[in-house]
Amino acid sequence: MRMDDAAGVLARADFFDICDEEQLRMLGFAGDRKHFEADAVIYKAGDTPTGAFVLIDGTVKARHEGAEAGKPYALSEPGSVISPTALIIDKPRPVTFTAVTDCELLFVPRAAFMKLARQHPELAERAAQRIQQDLGRYMHALEPLKGKMKGA
Repeated sequence: MRMDDAAGVLARADFFDICDEEQLRMLGFAGDRKHFEADAVIYKAGDTPTGAFVLIDGTVKARHEGAEAGKPYALSEPGSVISPTALIIDKPRPVTFTAVTDCELLFVPRAAFMKLARQHPELAERAAQRIQQDLGRYMHALEPLKGKMKGA
């Protein structure tokens, strides 16, 4: 995949709107296009991803494991980002991502994102704000369930 093509993929991805054009090009250069056959596991719950994936084409199923287990959901919108927090946080994930159809994804390594964030502190700040906003939306969505949760 050419660097400009990868930068274009990233430009369509929600999370990466925090990057300017040069930062998108640099991440695109570090990115790696990957093909997954239908039913292939992209990564399993309990794995520690080393970066994030951006959906180029296809459909991916996400299934939470353990205490967060629930109904699986699908990602099929080009530009959907799988595990954007993996760009910053080196922790196992409770979700298994599986290709439903043949899929093309762009892998963005955490090392490349963190190097860029160290070089551009304003990018690091925007990333922190984005993740904080996303977590706030998740917590707000859980608010109606608070009374039903154990110990509440």
